[in-house]
Amino acid sequence: MKSYWKIILFFVLVIIVISGGLFYYMSRGLDSGSELPINNVNLSDLEDGTYTGTYQGGRWSNTVEVTIKDNKILDIKVIDDVLISQSEVLDKILNRVIDNQRVDVDVISEATVTSKAYLKAIERALRK
Repeated sequence: MKSYWKIILFFVLVIIVISGGLFYYMSRGLDSGSELPINNVNLSDLEDGTYTGTYQGGRWSNTVEVTIKDNKILDIKVIDDVLISQSEVLDKILNRVIDNQRVDVDVISEATVTSKAYLKAIERALRK
């Protein structure tokens, strides 16, 4: 009977360790990501073409391609998406950038870090 409890205790400890590691991985970068500054880019300085930018931020890392024509953002494609992608967040933030023709748009409520990760990748693409 004692070995039965030892096995149960072992599995409980394994679950606690795995859960703690998963929580750490999923929350690592939340503070720095929420404080990430997003700077606007002067579109009139850009030539027509497709620009690629990457943001490295743990599970929020992503790569985008931004198409510019006649000093306007025509399209933004996500080449490498964040680990836990939410299509409604992605669609809203990309539409805000295209509709406003600005990088420093309002983030999506309840998805601040994800929004800023996409915006930073777009900013970096257009700053090259």
